Amino acid sequence: MTEIAAVILAGGYGTRVKHLLPNVPKPMASVAGKPFLEWILRYLKSQGITQNILSTGYLSEVIEEHFQHKPVSDIEVYCCQEKQPLGTAGGFLNAVNQLELSPAAWLVMNGDSLIIAQFSEMADYLEDTAIDAVILGVSVEDASRYGSLVINQAGNLVKFAEKRSGKGIINGGVYLFRHQVLKKFPAQISLSFEYDVFPFLIQQNIKIKVHQIEAPFLDIGTPETLPQAEAFILQNFSQLINY
Repeated sequence: MTEIAAVILAGGYGTRVKHLLPNVPKPMASVAGKPFLEWILRYLKSQGITQNILSTGYLSEVIEEHFQHKPVSDIEVYCCQEKQPLGTAGGFLNAVNQLELSPAAWLVMNGDSLIIAQFSEMADYLEDTAIDAVILGVSVEDASRYGSLVINQAGNLVKFAEKRSGKGIINGGVYLFRHQVLKKFPAQISLSFEYDVFPFLIQQNIKIKVHQIEAPFLDIGTPETLPQAEAFILQNFSQLINY
């Protein structure tokens, strides 16, 4: 498999669930006896991804202290703090630029969501040298809560669409980039993947594949979904642990 390092975006304020998690950043919500973020790291480990950067911001010290004192065996975890909010892609680049890592590809995911997907299937697309990035697209019956992806017949990303009801392919918030394509990102410091990076790359005729799947997924970003996290972890427990 392509050599991959992961960046997990864990710097947001978690405004909608802040009242349920006093003094705890959203990715550190306790779920089935461990922080949600640790389950993500364990899932990455089960797929052979052992170099992980946590892009932190709000209450970063809580995240850093946990993984210093309770490390996950056989993986590397680096914490890179945002001194100011930089947006999703800005936080990713800030983390990458703080460390001297140059894997073949970077996997980017959010610290408040988890999709039970095989990341090796995303990496397979990069065997085609014409493809520089891959987005995980999740097929759902009701796309009204999420932004949808518009793709062409070849399965390439055309654009992001606004939230709309009905069946659709939603943005799973999991991206894979060749290391070299990072040089082609917009030059500004604060960046969004959806609104800045992907439209800019499309304008440059960078080929971005959408890997479509149907898979269990959960984000813990709302008062309605946070209580569902424990059942989700327990239902998918066998895939989250590398025995």
